[in-house]
Amino acid sequence: MEDERSFSDICGGRLALQRRYYSPSCREFCLSCPRLSLRSLTAVTCAVWLAAYGLFTLCENSMILSAAIFITLLGLLGYLHFVKIDQETLLIIDSLGIQMTSSYASGKESTTFIEMSKVKDVVINEAIYMKVIYYLCILLKDPVEPHGISQVVPVFQSAKPRLDCLIEVYRSCQEILAHQKATPASP
Repeated sequence: MEDERSFSDICGGRLALQRRYYSPSCREFCLSCPRLSLRSLTAVTCAVWLAAYGLFTLCENSMILSAAIFITLLGLLGYLHFVKIDQETLLIIDSLGIQMTSSYASGKESTTFIEMSKVKDVVINEAIYMKVIYYLCILLKDPVEPHGISQVVPVFQSAKPRLDCLIEVYRSCQEILAHQKATPASP
């Protein structure tokens, strides 16, 4: 079963949450951000090139124009490949673990997998970021102290969805964690 709902991020931007239910023990959540706006890309490019043309008229050195074009292209490629994330995915399978995938605008993907035996809990935490924001995070068990937490792994770092979206994902994760705890471990 699959459904999609619209939410907003902490700045009011539009986000789309796709929920896929494969089984009672496996769910996937894809949070999509808006694609790069051609209008903003054009505005930044024109601003850099106009500044370069202004410097060119003062200095009469054509290297300034070439450098502006080169820097703009490198900056755009760097932004698309390392910064702009189009989609973040959380896949949770009670018998295996949790996989988080970030898909960049350039097509590059970054995936992190956490074994379920290392997961202590999934919680909604709050932070102060000019205002109070909420974020979903995975608490990892401390291998030395059984009741301790060794690490906090934030989820959906780029999209920064609001609390209403996080609550939907949180409740579903808690259902799977409860299902996993109720299922006896196989020998």
